[in-house]
Amino acid sequence: MALTATIFRINLQIADMDRNYYAEHQLTLARHPSETNERMMVRVLAFALHADERLTFTKGLCVDDEPDLWKRSLTEEIELWIDVGLPDERRVRKACNRATQVYLYTYGGRGADLWWQKNNAKLQRFANLHVVDVPEDASKMLGSLVDRSMQLQFTIQDGAIWLSCGEQSCSINLRVKKAPD
Repeated sequence: MALTATIFRINLQIADMDRNYYAEHQLTLARHPSETNERMMVRVLAFALHADERLTFTKGLCVDDEPDLWKRSLTEEIELWIDVGLPDERRVRKACNRATQVYLYTYGGRGADLWWQKNNAKLQRFANLHVVDVPEDASKMLGSLVDRSMQLQFTIQDGAIWLSCGEQSCSINLRVKKAPD
């Protein structure tokens, strides 16, 4: 018997003062059986950081030629491609060739650091690529917040991120590894 995806409902409130974006999103996320809570919540964090009415979650792990999230133009061109994890250089190259902007959110502590050391030189040639690392303590904390129904509030100001979930709150300080020139 095949395992099925687990469904999560998230009421996501975003106050992004850096972009003057204030909105509430009702998200329904399907977590693939092989996906961890930590990875799913890094996807939610990426959504909050780039929230837009045209930003959508894709089929993700089920499909090789789609990112975790994307924003498409009205003419179906890919404006924004967002991946989570530690992809190989071929996948990043394909993303950079297909999309106007590509964001890669890495996580996993030492594993992400080793991935960056191995791929840094190869990734420098992509002018539209952003690589952002979610520190291990932050990604683990995000994973610990998971519930089938969540109320999350993200406040973003001057690059700093504050997250509230019920009685819990924390700050998240991302590390930019690569940004376009």
